[in-house]
Amino acid sequence: MRPKSPVSDINHTKNHSFKGIAMSIFPVPLSDTDNTLMWASEADIEVAARDQLRNVAALPWTHGVRVMPDVHYGLGATVGSVIAMSQAVAPAAVGVDIGCGMTAVRTTLRPDQLPDDLAGLRHRIEASVPVGFAMHNGEARTIAGHPDLASRYREVMTGYQELYAGELTPSARTGRAQAKASGQVGTLGGGNHFIELCSGDDGRVWVTLHSGSRGTGNQLAQVHMEIAQGLSHNQNLADRDLAVFLAGSEQMEHYLHDLWWAQGYALLNRDVMLAAICDELGRAIPGIGFDAPIRCHHNYVAVEVHDGEELIVTRKGAIRAGAGDMGVIPGSMGTGSYIVRGLGNETSYQSASHGAGRRMSRRAAKRQFNADDLAAQTAGIECRKDLGVVDEIPAAYKDIDAVIAAQTDLVEVVARLQTLLCVKG
Repeated sequence: MRPKSPVSDINHTKNHSFKGIAMSIFPVPLSDTDNTLMWASEADIEVAARDQLRNVAALPWTHGVRVMPDVHYGLGATVGSVIAMSQAVAPAAVGVDIGCGMTAVRTTLRPDQLPDDLAGLRHRIEASVPVGFAMHNGEARTIAGHPDLASRYREVMTGYQELYAGELTPSARTGRAQAKASGQVGTLGGGNHFIELCSGDDGRVWVTLHSGSRGTGNQLAQVHMEIAQGLSHNQNLADRDLAVFLAGSEQMEHYLHDLWWAQGYALLNRDVMLAAICDELGRAIPGIGFDAPIRCHHNYVAVEVHDGEELIVTRKGAIRAGAGDMGVIPGSMGTGSYIVRGLGNETSYQSASHGAGRRMSRRAAKRQFNADDLAAQTAGIECRKDLGVVDEIPAAYKDIDAVIAAQTDLVEVVARLQTLLCVKG
């Protein structure tokens, strides 16, 4: 079971109110299931996602499924789902970006202490943190300046040698995969991953970032999913993507070993990026201070006790929201994020959404919108406004305020953040 992540000591909860969605509406059951509860209206979930949820709910190992308000169709398994299994784990229920998650840090700055033109800060961050397909040439320079990170980096990269999936890929056998894993520590990637400076309604500037285990986690997940699909007990599944490993098997032992490593790698990746960002901000704005970081995975596995039973819980696009757990729930590059505190609602397996969730696919967003639309929807925000990130346009995402309103029994809002600067790959 993963250790509880360190959190900041924020105690300035705002009295946020949300209109239009009553607490009594959710959760609601998913039709044709007897073990699935949702914090979303069934009519608002696309048919393909509903089919995915029913398929996983029907697996003989599934104890229960919980569906978050940011739910949408995903490759392998539904994004925004919490799946509790007995004596089994489905690699696709975690996905390929193992350990993907969020980090947020409150600074000592007020928004009016930032430069009027944030372009310089964005370029400094982009120069320090490779984005998209870019990576470091070997170890990130930031690591040497932070002894705690250097120690963790050495431990993680030593652990790479012990990965079971590593020996199954040609690139691993030649050493290329390990070199790539090393160079990708402290890199953002692309897609919905981002770095932001935000203005909080607490009067402070915040740093938020979203990334995962990069190509290494993807490769490990793909290898193990292929192994699972070849096992005899998975041959008659309604959806072969939901193949599972069974407790007590060598295959499950190997998968969990590699998964725990990848979750640690993803957390290290975010911590190295955060250190690089804070170093750049410190050089640009002398005297700036930083609170303790809030960290949360939202694509991960944990061993937890629910309903009096030890279960293997996979959260794909969901965060843990145990009582007092701090979390970050982002919207889009135009809408900012929420800092939240978990309420420990056992009905949801102590979970909450991981973000706003997409309301249209990347392909559909590219068909419908252009760079002018992106510029209009991100007016006043320092960010890329070109065709390369149109698939991340705010209109492609659900309303983050409505998503938060649908889960007032799962989390309480600590701060509402508005994006000022956004870095994307």
